[in-house]
Amino acid sequence: MTANSSDSTARALFGQRDYLRYLAMRWTIVLGTQIQSVAMGWHIYTLARHEGTVEESALQLGWLGLASFIPLLLLALPAGWAADRFARKRTILICIIGEAATVAFLVFATAAGIASVALLIGVAVMFGVSRAFFQPASTAMAAMLVPRSLMPRAIGWNSLAWQSASVIGPAIGGILVALSPLAAYGAGLGLYAIGFLTLLTIRHHTQPEAQPGSPLALVKEGLGYVWRQKIVFGAISLDLFAVLLGGATALLPVFAKDVLHVGPEGFGVLRAAPAVGATIVALILANAPIRNHAGAFILGGVFVFGAATVVFGLSKLFPLSVAALAILGGADMLSVYVRQTLVQLVTPDPMRGRVAAVSTLFISASNELGEFESGVAARFLGPVGAAVFGGVSAMLIVLAWARLFPDLRKADRLE
Repeated sequence: MTANSSDSTARALFGQRDYLRYLAMRWTIVLGTQIQSVAMGWHIYTLARHEGTVEESALQLGWLGLASFIPLLLLALPAGWAADRFARKRTILICIIGEAATVAFLVFATAAGIASVALLIGVAVMFGVSRAFFQPASTAMAAMLVPRSLMPRAIGWNSLAWQSASVIGPAIGGILVALSPLAAYGAGLGLYAIGFLTLLTIRHHTQPEAQPGSPLALVKEGLGYVWRQKIVFGAISLDLFAVLLGGATALLPVFAKDVLHVGPEGFGVLRAAPAVGATIVALILANAPIRNHAGAFILGGVFVFGAATVVFGLSKLFPLSVAALAILGGADMLSVYVRQTLVQLVTPDPMRGRVAAVSTLFISASNELGEFESGVAARFLGPVGAAVFGGVSAMLIVLAWARLFPDLRKADRLE
């Protein structure tokens, strides 16, 4: 692609006004969820440490991740059907209201002095319900707002919006948590309100084409489609198992407080570091999308992710830990970009919600369920042992998937 054609493609994308409004909404909501996530993780670990050991308190972080995942496990497939049945904008608006309600309750509970580990875990369950419906509808709606020819570049900008908010959110969250969790929760509530109002300005038609069949039949159709597309299934499952075993972000409060001894401010930096690396990679991909060697990029990205996790686990130096997390985030962004582009390009619009729901289920299983796995591993191996075990496991997963999914390994064009 020449520089002139690349510039014209960028101008064409930025001429899609409803897409830009969507991008602003996505950035604002992600910023709010990141601040809320940082605050809840630090809050629950601080409460748990008043009564337990480091290992026991780390396990509570694992329970927090599991609480967020269970609603998604139960609701992902119905949420995918809903995203292909109802107007996607309306579904997202309802989800934002639900997310805002959870953080509003946290504001009340913290101000009233009744916050507890059990209460925070209960709130995580309610938040997980809203996120279960938000993700498929949001993913499917984005593809409706741009022409197919602009989709790879739009996916790059979607990722950039997500990751840039993930850089700023944890940093702001760490600063606000240092003041009080109440300040962080209040900021999250305000951002949800802004995202809600921004979404209202989108005028594009977001009602998907009606599909014949019962809800159960349509859900089964979506599952069958993912299973038959072996490259897509291999890419999604690679992310599931690699991050499920290799994710160390749930243990960052433990590393900040009891391994690196850097406090809430350092925790914010650690929490933001993966997103810094991911943002750099996302910015590159938004301006120069990958065209060839898709399989090599996704497998290589996950392998580097695992290696960087091992370095982070063994590090006792704060700057090295931050650098390892940044590399980890950049490598993860590379694999995520390839996976998302593959899924979006091969999936017809009437099925996007259901396919996105399966993808979301796998991703969240790797993230939230991975947090539970990390908490359990830290309980028995300690935080350092858990991180090293996870990184090595992720690298072994790459080697196994390269053999199990030869079509994924050989995947080339990403257009």
